[in-house]
Amino acid sequence: MTQTTLLAAPKRMVELTVDGETVRVLDGSTILDACRMLGNEQPTLCYGDTLTPVNVCRVCVVEVEGARVLVPSCSRRAEEGMVVHTDSERVRLSRRLVMELLGSSVDLSTAPAALEYIDEYDADVGRFGPDAATVAQPVKIDNDLYVRDYSKCILCYKCVSACGEDHQNTFAIAVAGRGFGAHISTELDVTLPESACVYCGNCIAVCPTGALMSKAEYDKRAAGTVLRRRLHPRAARTGQRDRQRHVTARPRRHRGQPLHQGPLRLQVRAEPPADLVRRVRTSGAQRRGVHFARRRTRRTWSAYEGRPTISNRKTKLAQADGWRM
Repeated sequence: MTQTTLLAAPKRMVELTVDGETVRVLDGSTILDACRMLGNEQPTLCYGDTLTPVNVCRVCVVEVEGARVLVPSCSRRAEEGMVVHTDSERVRLSRRLVMELLGSSVDLSTAPAALEYIDEYDADVGRFGPDAATVAQPVKIDNDLYVRDYSKCILCYKCVSACGEDHQNTFAIAVAGRGFGAHISTELDVTLPESACVYCGNCIAVCPTGALMSKAEYDKRAAGTVLRRRLHPRAARTGQRDRQRHVTARPRRHRGQPLHQGPLRLQVRAEPPADLVRRVRTSGAQRRGVHFARRRTRRTWSAYEGRPTISNRKTKLAQADGWRM
């Protein structure tokens, strides 16, 4: 029987110029992707590799020749012949103003990336005076796991995207209000235990400012305890190296344990327990008797049933011999 394999057409390459350097990227890539291929890191606050760009922080804006306004590099697609400037005076002025507005209204004490951008672009956070409007508000502690300090929130929408369509699909939090009064809230502004939150931790992993934090870390910071390992916001994913302290978050799993037992229907291979024996009939000189043989089996975990299932070539023989699955 002939099997037909369908191959997708190869994507074409587009060539553009970034700060005088020519780079070729796949069609559909963003300007930010082109910059990273050249080793030119652009500042980002609301961008995440696994999140849909929402273009709200405006820190990654760049200047494109022929464009009327600055464009966000995290979402603007690269085009053939495009000429991009990432460090022009116009770009630096825009980024400086954005950081001044954020620094004057939001507590950025636990946002290392934002503090670096303030120093890099010489932003004056006290430019608007002591009477500048702020989002200062009491810390919300209504459970034993998470702490919400929205006085540190910059409305980057990353937690909303992670709780919604991009990651968890729980939709426990969303943006409420308008204008300067816009804020992150649960449905009807109820407490977190009364909301649809499943405490997955995705919102904490993507928060760039520490507005969402685990209760354990919050208590340690309040007590003045120095944390030995604090991952950079860009290294929130498991296994990615921390750029600040050169540590790696590795998943911990003992051999023989299933990787996942949640609502997903996953089947994961695992090693059989040491005391698993199977009674089988043998051939040759031992045909008259029955002996116990320890054999390597394949065990899969059913997340719905909650018990392992064992199967190999001797299953029918073992069942016929009286060994129950």
